[in-house]
Amino acid sequence: MSDTKTFLLPDLGEGLPDATIVEWAVKVGDTIRLDDTLVSMETAKAVVEVPSPVSGKVLKLAGAAGDIVVTGTMLAEFELDLSQPQRADGQDTGHNHGHAAPAAPAPAAEAAPAKAADTKPAEAAERADSGTVVGAMQSSDAVRSEQAVAVGGVKAMPAVRALARKLGVDLSRVRATGNDGVVTNDDVKRAAADGSAKVGSAPPAAVAAPAVARAPVAEAPAASRSTLSQAGRPMRTQPPGVAATGQPEQLKGVRRNMARVMADAHSKVVPTTLADDADIHAWAPGNDITGRLVRAIVAACKAVPALNAWFDGDKLTRTLHPHVDIGIAVDTDDGLFVPALRNADVLDTRGVREAINRLRVQVEDRSIPASELTGYTISLSNFGMFAGRYATPVVVPPTVAIVAAGKGRHQMTPVMGGFESHKVIPLSLTFDHRACTGGEAARFLKAMIDDLARAN
Repeated sequence: MSDTKTFLLPDLGEGLPDATIVEWAVKVGDTIRLDDTLVSMETAKAVVEVPSPVSGKVLKLAGAAGDIVVTGTMLAEFELDLSQPQRADGQDTGHNHGHAAPAAPAPAAEAAPAKAADTKPAEAAERADSGTVVGAMQSSDAVRSEQAVAVGGVKAMPAVRALARKLGVDLSRVRATGNDGVVTNDDVKRAAADGSAKVGSAPPAAVAAPAVARAPVAEAPAASRSTLSQAGRPMRTQPPGVAATGQPEQLKGVRRNMARVMADAHSKVVPTTLADDADIHAWAPGNDITGRLVRAIVAACKAVPALNAWFDGDKLTRTLHPHVDIGIAVDTDDGLFVPALRNADVLDTRGVREAINRLRVQVEDRSIPASELTGYTISLSNFGMFAGRYATPVVVPPTVAIVAAGKGRHQMTPVMGGFESHKVIPLSLTFDHRACTGGEAARFLKAMIDDLARAN
């Protein structure tokens, strides 16, 4: 009787409950060697490669690209090839790839994708594979970091494959410009822009098949929408819940995690928001708004340390931080990222701008390390670059405060002898009233306004 093993999806992040399949490197029936890439998975923080824990034949796969797999449930099943290298249980990887315990079989890749909501984690006895992987997996005696892997003859990083799938680009038809023939993010974006590698489109060299002659068919007139009936009388309409025609979409990756984080924050924090305007009339030309906001937050954190802190609501403990790491909210099509601007209190204006630019690029191409998305001590949302004056931004535990800057505007300001038009930046400060007093928050906001009023 052949020896089989079931590989359970390990924790690919810091307690992340699930991950989304980006691309399988194998199919059912293929043979795979120990530590070869099995699949690319997308979490809320990164796209990571998961290597095979065994050598053998692939018997089952948990689903198709785009399906969500719950941490601790079956990812793949193998028939072991004992003539090939195998890893002893628990060896090197930091987690145990144990023999399959009796469990309901998961659908193969060819089957219809199962709904994530219907997937239940295996019992504790079956969770031997729940090791932790954050953008890398322990393999033999070294950590295996994200790298370009050839799948279907195309070399590309997992994040590049995820971008290609999102943009509808066929990687096999993209001109690679990276080292050693690796397809890069820029290659995919160029192909998406010029439409040269669109999924499902015919290759340029392909000969078009002759069209089949068909009898002309009269097209039905397009249905037009009207508030009047055929009799010319106002029509009764159904509530949106009944008349809506859109299809539910399963949230995945970053947006899925955002939904969880926001709901958790809403259930735990006692938020209070203060708002005021910072007069920047004295600014010299060339001031970087984001750089000045970062500097103002640093000045306020030094003046009122209570808002540069973490709060544990269960233990009722507060941690004041001597350094200032600012979480910078970055909006993307995939959802909200909040990378950490480390050591903002020791960076000059140029250093702040270079660090923010670097973080933004890493977020856009999904190459940012998971460690850079946690551990900030206070947050900043510069939503005013789009629109809006004031907001009630969400404080995400364990932090206790977030600053939001609205769209700058000019307003008439009383001065000695009359009025002047001054430019102001609307500021909103939300703080957790469990950890901070209203007075502390007001003094913090005042310190920011004072710093922003300076010419340089």
